[in-house]
Amino acid sequence: MTETTSAQTKAGTAPTRTRKPRGEYAKSKETRTAILDAALEVFSQSGYRAGSLREVAERVGMSEAGLLHHFRSKSALLLALLDHRDNLSRARVDFDLPDGVEALRALAELARFNAAQPGIVELYTTLSAEATAPSHPAHDYFVNRYNYVRTSVTGSFERAAAAGRLVDGVDPGRAAVATIALMDGLQVQWLLDPESTDMAEALHEVFRSLIRGYDLVSLENALDVLDLQTASASTASDGESPEALDGAEA
Repeated sequence: MTETTSAQTKAGTAPTRTRKPRGEYAKSKETRTAILDAALEVFSQSGYRAGSLREVAERVGMSEAGLLHHFRSKSALLLALLDHRDNLSRARVDFDLPDGVEALRALAELARFNAAQPGIVELYTTLSAEATAPSHPAHDYFVNRYNYVRTSVTGSFERAAAAGRLVDGVDPGRAAVATIALMDGLQVQWLLDPESTDMAEALHEVFRSLIRGYDLVSLENALDVLDLQTASASTASDGESPEALDGAEA
């Protein structure tokens, strides 16, 4: 971010700009991260409506006015926190993978990662319930997020079907809705009693019932290597000169 200096410049010239010291950027980013971490604790424990900005500010040792310097409102802080959660998820699940089965495996493993982040799971579970009210500041976020996830998971099941991997009679769209419902339900059970279920393994088990050869990862990797070798050999053959071919025939 740059700041425009007081424009005591010659007529017709643009105002000069000065840059903030790099150390100031780092400090600001560090402060924002600390605020997000504190907000995660407060909102996951008390819910968004009951959790206060004052409590968040106190946890990072600043005034409420100081917090609002970084996040202009409580709803802006909430949306920044949700974006942070989504960035963590997108880094682990690539729904654009050509292999739909691999994308679904990554989705199941995301549940294992989430189990190591209980505050995030608790925040999401609490907020998704609160946000069913149209007046909630995160209502539109959750509507759009569920649309995105449904579309993405459906696409993964469709690619699995196109590869002949989906069990006969399984509809990709309905399978996607059931998968999302399962993930949400597992999170509630796990929050109430972490020993009651292994979220990742429960998802893997369901995918095994929907996808042929779901556990044959090593076989798939071997087949991928074979495909690459075949393609490489074909390319090399196509690139041989007529003289080389004549010599081979002789």
